[in-house]
Amino acid sequence: MIQIDNLYKEFKLSKQQRKETPGNPDVAVAVNKISLECVPGRIFSLLGPNGAGKTTTLRMISTILKPSSGNITVAGHSVTTDPQKVRASIGFLTGSTGLYDRLTPDEVIEYFADLNDVPKTEMTERRDYYYDLLDMHDFKKKRIGQLSTGMKQKVSITRTMIHDPQVVIFDEPTSGLDVITAENIIKLIRDCKTQNKTVIFSSHIMSEVDLLCDDLAIINKGNIIFSGTMEDFRARLNGKSLTQEFIDIVNEHKS
Repeated sequence: MIQIDNLYKEFKLSKQQRKETPGNPDVAVAVNKISLECVPGRIFSLLGPNGAGKTTTLRMISTILKPSSGNITVAGHSVTTDPQKVRASIGFLTGSTGLYDRLTPDEVIEYFADLNDVPKTEMTERRDYYYDLLDMHDFKKKRIGQLSTGMKQKVSITRTMIHDPQVVIFDEPTSGLDVITAENIIKLIRDCKTQNKTVIFSSHIMSEVDLLCDDLAIINKGNIIFSGTMEDFRARLNGKSLTQEFIDIVNEHKS
């Protein structure tokens, strides 16, 4: 489970940034006292336009950023007082793979399995499962620097899941992937739900949100402007598309 309570994050502005910001504030508020709950066995989608605070929130959940105030509890551990146990409990797939070009997929996966104390037999079984799912066998011995963007994303996905995390954050998981592989990622996310994992799924592709999402929240300018079940969201449509309803909700809260 992920429990977010009164979460707030601000960033100090440089002198130049203050000059360029109306009112010359000392800080910019990225996330403004939000509260959310993500439960096991359901897929939670966090949506928002660029600059809304979505990525900042995901980075705080994963302990990459520290909250200015408020708290996040992940699998029973606080991100502020027990970040190491939080990191051991999560898998975080971002749009940036951050892979070392001179290593092979095999070496990357084995390294991250070792970091998380995954027994050799379990590592091999999980690695082979994801290699089959993502069709990775042909390039598992090639250096990362020789791989395409889509191939690198597949390695990143396997790295994310190799320690069988209780909580998984998928941030734009199908980015750069071909249609067949993207469909396999959809299957993977569904498998996480079946395995009773806690899943946060973020995407700009509303058809994916519609296909996968159980609960969702929309964030804009650091504030939650909609929170509810997917059924709640669909009930608002009145013949509109999901994308149009998302745009309408954001536009309603522009001021």
